[in-house]
Amino acid sequence: MNKEIYQIPVNVEEEILRLKKQQNAVILAHFYQDPEIQDIADFIGDSLDLSRKAAQTDADTIVFCGVKFMAEVAKILSPSKKVLIPDLKAGCSLEDSCRAPEFAEFRKKHSSAIAVTYINCSAEIKALSDIIVTSSNAKKIIAQIPADKEIIFAPDQHLGRFIEKETGRKMILWNGSCMVHEQFSEKELVKLIANYPQAKVIAHPECPQNLLSYAHHIGSTSSLLKFTEENQGSEFIVLTEPMIIHQMKLKNPTAKFYDCPFVDKAGCTLCNTCPHMQLNNLEKLYLVLKYGSKSPNGGELNLDEVLRVKAEKPLRKMLEMSV
Repeated sequence: MNKEIYQIPVNVEEEILRLKKQQNAVILAHFYQDPEIQDIADFIGDSLDLSRKAAQTDADTIVFCGVKFMAEVAKILSPSKKVLIPDLKAGCSLEDSCRAPEFAEFRKKHSSAIAVTYINCSAEIKALSDIIVTSSNAKKIIAQIPADKEIIFAPDQHLGRFIEKETGRKMILWNGSCMVHEQFSEKELVKLIANYPQAKVIAHPECPQNLLSYAHHIGSTSSLLKFTEENQGSEFIVLTEPMIIHQMKLKNPTAKFYDCPFVDKAGCTLCNTCPHMQLNNLEKLYLVLKYGSKSPNGGELNLDEVLRVKAEKPLRKMLEMSV
């Protein structure tokens, strides 16, 4: 790499805003992104909400600060817009747990079942699905499927079990999970509860059932944020990626927040941030705006049109059933 070509300006935030305006771009940041990225973004939210907002703008370019499957959703819903991602290696452990060839075989074994798939998956998996869901609308959509129909739920087994418990609907679960939500230490959580007994435990349903059993509120990232905003001045133990605490503090500045760590194999207690989300930073955001597909880490995300159309169908089905 030629370091002279890819030199980062001192006033990187100003340059990002200048390039954004020059290119008629919109910057999207997921709740799990670094606070510096959240603060410079046009929209902050969860993956589907961000893609829908971007589709409603007149922007020519979408810069998605998140992970790859999120940028794919933006491209699926806005095929005429250029979609850039600061680091193309920003993947997802949940997406990695469900690959298209294996999922296609799984579907053949349960050929009569309706495949309801969590949005945290690749475009290829979406194209093999009947309906896409989010953690916010999954219960509502599952409730609309006839009781005599079998349901495959993929790829998150923990979200699937949570929905089974909430709806009473037994499903065929794919054995996938999110590394962040699965790694929280129950032992460390119990310590936090003992040290801060007045704190409310809030958890994303991607967490395993043993962790969810401690929660006062379980919900999507947006739901967790809303809950903390509605409980001004309270204390919270947060069982999701800790970067969302930045937005929680902005909406509830007098509250106290405690993120739950995980314990590695060596017995070290570590912060439970998503390593994929953390691949993006302000410097890479600047570089992808400045150099596009020639940037050292990021670039434009493209989808084969046949694949895009196939993946769009179950997404549109979800939107119809969410009304």
